[in-house]
Amino acid sequence: MIAVRRATPSDTPVLAAALARAFEDDPLMVWLVPDTGRRTHLLAELFVATLEVLALPAGETYTTQECWGGALWLPPGRWRPRRLDQLKLLPATWKLLGRRLGKVASALRAVEQHHPEEAHWYLHSLGIDPVHQGRGVGRAILTPILQRCDATRSAAYLESSKPRNLAFYEAAGFVARAPVELADGPTLWPMWRDPRP
Repeated sequence: MIAVRRATPSDTPVLAAALARAFEDDPLMVWLVPDTGRRTHLLAELFVATLEVLALPAGETYTTQECWGGALWLPPGRWRPRRLDQLKLLPATWKLLGRRLGKVASALRAVEQHHPEEAHWYLHSLGIDPVHQGRGVGRAILTPILQRCDATRSAAYLESSKPRNLAFYEAAGFVARAPVELADGPTLWPMWRDPRP
C-alpha cells in the first residue's frame, strides 16, 4: 500500500523536481518550453514557485513519503490566482517563457474561458516521476480529495494536454468535455467529475 500524506514546505525541492520530470514530455510543457536542454530545469523552478505561492498555502497538495509525485489541488473558489500571487509567480514564469509570455498568456486566457463557474475542486497539476509511474501512485495521491468530493457532494475539474492520460482520469470518474485548441499550441481536454454516490 502506498502511504499518502500532505506535502509540506520542506518537500518543495524534491517534489518540484519530480513534477518537472513528470511533465518533461507533456505537450503543453513542450510547447511552453521548446528547448529540451533547459526544460526540466525551468519546469522545476516553475513548480517551486507554484508550490510556494499557490499549492502549499491551499493546504491540499498530496504526495508519498518519498515525494514520488504530487497532486496539487486548489479548493472551490480558489482556482484563479489572486493578483498578488500572479506577481509572485511572474519571475519564474518570465524565466520559463521570456518574450513568448504575452503570446502564451493570450492562449491560456482562452483556456480560462472554458473553466467552469460551478463550485469545484481544481486539480492544478498531477505528476509522478517517470521511474515511479505505473505503480498506482497517481491513483493513491488523487484519492484523498476525490473521497472528500464524494463525501461532501463536490465536483472536481482538471485540464489535460496528454491524450494517454485521459483514460486514467476517466477511470477516476472524470468525463472529458469538448477539447480546447490553443492557437499554435496543443489541444487541452477539460475534464469534469461529478461526485459519486
